[in-house]
Amino acid sequence: MEKAKSWSIPKLFVWDAYKRVKANRGAAGVDEQTIEEFERDLANNLYKLWNRMSSGSYFPPPVKRVNIEKRGGGIRPLGIPTVSDRIAQAVVKGYLEPELEKHFHPDSYGYRPRKSALDAVGVARERCWRYAWVLDLDIKSYFDTISHELLLRAVRKHTDCPWVLLYIERWLKAPVQLEDGTLEPRERGTPQGSVISPLLSNLFLHYTFDRWMARNYPDIPFERFADDALCHCVSEAQAKILKEALEKRFAECGLQLHPEKTKVVYCKDDDRRGNSKNESFDFLGYCFRARRSKNRFGKFFVNFSPAVSNAATKAIREEIRRWQLRCRIDRWIDDLARMFNPVIRGWITYYGRYYKSALYPTFRYLDQCLAYWAMAKYKRLRRHRRRAVHWVSKAASRDPRLFAHWPLLHQALTGR
Repeated sequence: MEKAKSWSIPKLFVWDAYKRVKANRGAAGVDEQTIEEFERDLANNLYKLWNRMSSGSYFPPPVKRVNIEKRGGGIRPLGIPTVSDRIAQAVVKGYLEPELEKHFHPDSYGYRPRKSALDAVGVARERCWRYAWVLDLDIKSYFDTISHELLLRAVRKHTDCPWVLLYIERWLKAPVQLEDGTLEPRERGTPQGSVISPLLSNLFLHYTFDRWMARNYPDIPFERFADDALCHCVSEAQAKILKEALEKRFAECGLQLHPEKTKVVYCKDDDRRGNSKNESFDFLGYCFRARRSKNRFGKFFVNFSPAVSNAATKAIREEIRRWQLRCRIDRWIDDLARMFNPVIRGWITYYGRYYKSALYPTFRYLDQCLAYWAMAKYKRLRRHRRRAVHWVSKAASRDPRLFAHWPLLHQALTGR
């Protein structure tokens, strides 16, 4: 006879959580166990996890610390839980998220069902046309400085489920295993990379920022994607007043606005006179600034619009260099297209939504790399760069849809 459990956690919760974790893939944690290895004894592993969670005896293992380079320089620490711990976190997230979603602000876009970064960029674009000033917010080391006490207080506002509260507290306190194997206790913050962190970080800023803005500055619209936020103001003075008020508000909640990266920006266009120290900002991979555009009547004008940022194009070029096309002379051009088109389509889908012509130089760089590949593969093209460039151009004319970016460049060349 099976021993009675402390809590009734349906087994279906664990099964659904496993399917979500499998779909998201992810690296191995401190136990070095991959998803494939976990699945070799899937039924037993899932049962043991359900059994321990239901009895209250589940204690999360340390989180593996991995440092990755940020686009703008510096290091971003990621925390990688084990596969079983990711499933356990997905169980709690699946239980808690539907309740929190009912309360989250409509202009919070990060890591939420049916909302995306492109939604936030689109709304910001329209509001920059209506409001001349933006307060671009950057929270310093946000995920590492979240107050556990305040976060747990926020969670308790929305649930009294004992096992949800217990495991969230244990995850917050779980130590971090550094790259040299030493364990580091965690008194603040929630690690980026864990399943539950996006939901918890959204909840913390829901009370720290979203609700506070709605209560104190209801006439100032904003977009927030996780810890990136824009506030739209009617004047520079209003933006500066808001900046001072938010510095105090974040300090009350144990957070700090980045003194250099937080700035007031003038959304300059044809109809807005004067100048300002800051007339551009980056948001979610897009750079917002004055750009030359053409209306439906063919007349050119200048408006304040987003296009792929310099940091994003730099990251794309670095990714292309990592492909090492010159070393792939064992492949045909059709093989290269099949290998890399999914990534290229992703770039076009995201960065090509607004002002897609800003992508042309980067994709021309990709064609140059294909020309170097052709020079390495075919003897008749070696040491003949122009001939190799012409070869790539002829291939694009012959099969313009072979590479995902070729229709875009062909359209630019023909002007259609």
